[in-house]
Amino acid sequence: MSQLKVLRAVDYPRMPWKNGGGSTEEITRDAGTGLDGFGWRLSIADIGESGGFSTFAGYQRVITVLQGAGMTLTVDGQATRPLLPLDPFAFSGESQVSCTLLGGAIRDFNLIYAPQRYRARLQWLAGEQRFFSSASTLLIFSVSDQLEITLGTETTQCLGRYDCLHFEHDGGLLNVSSSGSCCVIDLTAR
Repeated sequence: MSQLKVLRAVDYPRMPWKNGGGSTEEITRDAGTGLDGFGWRLSIADIGESGGFSTFAGYQRVITVLQGAGMTLTVDGQATRPLLPLDPFAFSGESQVSCTLLGGAIRDFNLIYAPQRYRARLQWLAGEQRFFSSASTLLIFSVSDQLEITLGTETTQCLGRYDCLHFEHDGGLLNVSSSGSCCVIDLTAR
């Protein structure tokens, strides 16, 4: 049985960071409440100053700058390349991580997932695209002011900037087309 939800950016709840250094807008997750019990979680964070990240033992993280000049991360003592808008970077949630902003405040997009529970694939797409997914959970996050998503041959949804389509389906290859810039995340339980 399939289940489709369109999540609107204006409705995302804001919650404090695990380390207390800021706040995050939670987009969606598979289960749990607060910062416990989830297998995967999507969120948007506003970072106003350089500083440390929360740790998430047992999780993998993928972060992408959405707005602002960008940042560099220091992960377990090693500096990363400059992370610029729509340039994803993956790291272990157990790592000691801090960021240095490259020119003021940024907004970023985060996928955190438990790799022992889920296989995940994240990719950024631009322009008109057609792709196929056999994942049990498909998440499409819009960075366009207007994004049309067609699932299969009949279900078309319109998303605004930072809206997210959350589609759960029970198998088979799904034909998807999109008309703008977005992040596509496939999640499959192990």
